[in-house]
Amino acid sequence: MTNVLDRFNMQGRTALVTGGAGLLGSGFSRTLAQAGAAVAVADMDLSKAQSVADEITAQGGQAAALEMDVTHAGSTRAAMAAARDAFGGLDVLVCSAALDPKFDPHLGQKNEDSFEEFPLSAWQQALDVNLTGAFLSAQAAAPYMLAGGRGVMVLIGSIYGLGGPDQRLYDRPNGPRQYKPPYYSATKAGLLGLTRYLAAYYAGKNIRVNALSPGGVFNDHDEEFTQAYSQRTMLGRMADKEEMNAAMLFLASEASSYMTGANLVVDGGWTAW
Repeated sequence: MTNVLDRFNMQGRTALVTGGAGLLGSGFSRTLAQAGAAVAVADMDLSKAQSVADEITAQGGQAAALEMDVTHAGSTRAAMAAARDAFGGLDVLVCSAALDPKFDPHLGQKNEDSFEEFPLSAWQQALDVNLTGAFLSAQAAAPYMLAGGRGVMVLIGSIYGLGGPDQRLYDRPNGPRQYKPPYYSATKAGLLGLTRYLAAYYAGKNIRVNALSPGGVFNDHDEEFTQAYSQRTMLGRMADKEEMNAAMLFLASEASSYMTGANLVVDGGWTAW
């Protein structure tokens, strides 16, 4: 009988993680390396990507840092080629690059911007990164997967791609009302459509495409938000960022060999009420 744990083994595979130095992406990069994959840590911030890659190699893994702007086709193509040149192929793509207003104040958008006043520039920039970025990354990775005869893509969505955000969570009694911006739900829902499209398009080509939709991941949120969010989940808390790693590895590995076009929701029961 085959050991089921062998199906999570990524030895002999090369993976590229977009946003590989980010909150979730850095964990995804480390996890894939721990499972045996050679990992290209791709991020706009090359110094942060290098730090993640250095940590992986210091622990005995294989990793390379790549500077990559997911909004530019030339940059995505160059990064995929560099990963292939470094490790001899490209088997796994994890699309983790994304903009979120909590972590990206440079968008020129304030959290108190209502829908009616939401800046078009912020909407367009987020679409470029969150949705077009995944499109360009998949488009650039696919030729290497087709040439190698196998491939897996994992697109990172969100529970806000399944339903609208509960804007009550962002209320502050002693300050201006805040909002989760419209681009977040729109782009994350779009990623689910792109996932299904790619899975259907590559049917019969030994390329599987699935999505992972996390619930709220704690990252120094204030106590008021943390408590309000936690009360809406069945498990009564926000997720730890490490809790997404095993789910991603499941989708990236042969453990999920009979899954494509699916969306794995890891949300503490948020969407099951």
